[in-house]
Amino acid sequence: MGAAGTTPEPGTPTQSGLRALGEVACRYRADEIRPEDLPMVAAGALAAGLDTPALCELAGLPRNADARDVRHAFEQALSEAGIELPDQGLARRHALRRLAARLVNGEIAPADLATDDWWEMEVESEEVQSFVSLIPQCGCCIEYTLGFDLRTWATELRVAALALTSSPPIGPGC
Repeated sequence: MGAAGTTPEPGTPTQSGLRALGEVACRYRADEIRPEDLPMVAAGALAAGLDTPALCELAGLPRNADARDVRHAFEQALSEAGIELPDQGLARRHALRRLAARLVNGEIAPADLATDDWWEMEVESEEVQSFVSLIPQCGCCIEYTLGFDLRTWATELRVAALALTSSPPIGPGC
């Protein structure tokens, strides 16, 4: 870390480590990262130049450590690094944007979206509403709710995903 009382220069390993740890905090809050993966995340943050006591402690925990201990160490490490744990609503909104980006990039198929409770999400923009309204509640509902016009649905879903990923994010970034 830089000298006491100074902020690291943009682009330094510490800044990239802070950004990466902030992204992990958001993904953790959205339940996309399991507690047993957090010690490796901490090791990566240390390798990127971050250095806090709780981060060192977390990096030293085994994968099979008690999940409560891991969560406590992770949240303490975030606090020591000056990173706020986002609220769950914000984390879910960013998770939805990441999901839409994965669809646009061809990393997942449209049917893979029907694995979560996105329809329960608080909708804050027209782009989010358009995308979420096209996601069936479960995989078995795809054919039932969409009939046999899966090609049109997949196209509409990709268009909505592209609109969502192209729109400005709501709230602070994760």
